[in-house]
Amino acid sequence: MTYDAASSTAAAPSRETHTPPTAPHLEIVPVAGRIGAEIRGIRLGADLDPTTQHAIRQALWRHKVLFFRRQHHLDDAHQEALTDVFGGAPVPHPTVPVKPGSRYILELDSQHGGRADSWHTDVTFEAAYPKVSILRAVTVPAAGGDTTWANTVAAYEDLPAPLRQLADTLWAVHSNDYAARRPHASEADRERHRTVFASTVYETEHPVVQVHPDSGERALILGHFVKQFVGFNRFDSQRLFEIFQAHITRPENTVRWRWAEGDVAVWDNRATQHYAINDYGDQHRVVRRVTVDGGVAVGLDGRHSVTRSKVTRSSDVALEGASSRRAESTTASPVA
Repeated sequence: MTYDAASSTAAAPSRETHTPPTAPHLEIVPVAGRIGAEIRGIRLGADLDPTTQHAIRQALWRHKVLFFRRQHHLDDAHQEALTDVFGGAPVPHPTVPVKPGSRYILELDSQHGGRADSWHTDVTFEAAYPKVSILRAVTVPAAGGDTTWANTVAAYEDLPAPLRQLADTLWAVHSNDYAARRPHASEADRERHRTVFASTVYETEHPVVQVHPDSGERALILGHFVKQFVGFNRFDSQRLFEIFQAHITRPENTVRWRWAEGDVAVWDNRATQHYAINDYGDQHRVVRRVTVDGGVAVGLDGRHSVTRSKVTRSSDVALEGASSRRAESTTASPVA
């Protein structure tokens, strides 16, 4: 089924102001029932006219993830410039160095720990985490290496009423020092995580349910950066986390994308989680990500997310990590 941008935006109006008077015809093809759509016939670039840019953003708020095939013209600089299309400035990862030669690109290389095989929303250990992520496939395996996204708005809406009422009142502590959630990680990956990804350790409190600033929808903020729920011990927090995560990652709430080189996926990071499937063995997989600066999440009671602590590890560890990063010139983060 295909339809144009005007019909695709009617069901979920954006809160953007200065709406262009008309929307262009975009071929928007849903990929799954509740999340994800491919936009065909578009050559992505910061030079798209304002009306087309607005229509693409409207499609993103509705479908949560957009896919664009065969965008081979994009290089790192052009990918960074795409943040204008999605309503904001590019922002680098807070702890992992950018790809050499770029300003904002995070490279995830499977040969250097770049396997994001855990459900997460990007960088929720910060109070103002990215609102949009843009991922470009550079090298893909012959088979495997797909990415799956989950719709956290649909998950919230489908919660049984008592669980939804509980979620409305909960706050959770998110941290990038989450090694305990990856019990099967190798010792090398754990050390890489400690010296680079968690070289500065954040702890931030988010509402479990936020109000999406563009769509007005309610979405769950969870994923593997959750350390525990405020007011609950670790044991009870883990049980609550498992219950809510199980609702988020139900197959009915997900879409899976089979990558080809040159493909671009763009997702609303305030309304999704994602998981890179680690089923391709020693085959090489390289993807590059740029993120769009986001605002601080707001709960149903009007309170804003807040970073409670930000601690840099010892200088010896930091120097060791910096030396390793210069030697490898690669991303040193298993999950970003």
